[in-house]
Amino acid sequence: MFSVRHLACPLPHRRVTLLLLLLPPPHPGPHSLRYFYTGVTAGVGLPEFIAVGYVDREEFIEYDSARQRSEPRADWPVGTLDAQYWERETQKFQGWEPSFRAGLNILYERYNQSGGEWGSRIHTWQCMYGCDLRGDGTTDGFFQFGYDGRDFVSFDKNTLTWTAADAAAQVTKKKWEAEQGPSQSWKNYLEQICIDWLKKYLLYGKDTLQRTEQPQVQVSDRPNGDGLTTLSCRVHGFYPRDITVVWLRKGEAVPQETIRWGVVPSGDGTYQTRATIEIDPSKETDYTCRVEHLSLAEDLRVPWEPKSSVMLIVGVVIAVLLVLIPVSVVPGPGNDGLPWAGWAQLSVTDLVSAV
Repeated sequence: MFSVRHLACPLPHRRVTLLLLLLPPPHPGPHSLRYFYTGVTAGVGLPEFIAVGYVDREEFIEYDSARQRSEPRADWPVGTLDAQYWERETQKFQGWEPSFRAGLNILYERYNQSGGEWGSRIHTWQCMYGCDLRGDGTTDGFFQFGYDGRDFVSFDKNTLTWTAADAAAQVTKKKWEAEQGPSQSWKNYLEQICIDWLKKYLLYGKDTLQRTEQPQVQVSDRPNGDGLTTLSCRVHGFYPRDITVVWLRKGEAVPQETIRWGVVPSGDGTYQTRATIEIDPSKETDYTCRVEHLSLAEDLRVPWEPKSSVMLIVGVVIAVLLVLIPVSVVPGPGNDGLPWAGWAQLSVTDLVSAV
């Protein structure tokens, strides 16, 4: 069983709490602290062990077995976390390395993958753990393992039990549940120590992690050629990442018909996303994109404004004229078209009236 000492930072829990009491609380959540560990088959040209930490989905620390040291992956930890912190984190991650190598070897045998075709493949042994701090002050935590991209075991901190994904994982479940001490330590870490560190990181990196950027919204449409139209609501420039985008029909949300395209980084420290819906404009045109985000005092609503029928007619007429004009204005015998001057004197209103 992996020991909690390989996970928790050596700074005493009481000292962390006292430091937090002296500082203002972070802005309402949700906030999260996540760690991802990956052990990889040796001899494939990759580090055998990699550890990455995230605060609110923003990477802030990374370690791998090739470099043998922890390094910052954001600007805010550089000036706020001292050399002793990075040394402690390095020692913590180094303590996990042997466990991951041993775990891979055990699972090779347990899944009968130590020889033949399976023995030549790349295998992974992964761990993910962390905690969440919600806007209402409630918290949650999780701790789970996976093998070769599949679930293996997950920890229930309320019952101090493990859930096994298959027969091979049942062996691990029984061994770990027989040792209640480590399970209780993990429960304490997830419910208290992890939350304390999350709050501390949020305060240290508040200028970055607790900033807010309001979303910019653009609504557009695209005819599909079958009488239907796809409406697109592009939302960009927002921070933090969590956002809700949904289409409304006559003021009522239609989440089942809304297609969400995921939230991705914009490359400038903000995020972007898109939501689309397919409609029949001949039946209903009252559609609005609604956006909910931490930076907004109230929902942001941007209506779809369909092009008017007159503008559509003008567009069609102009398109036709662009085709006809080169033929009509060519001078020559027998040309019955209007001279160029005649076309130039016609206004858009005249053209629409003629139609």
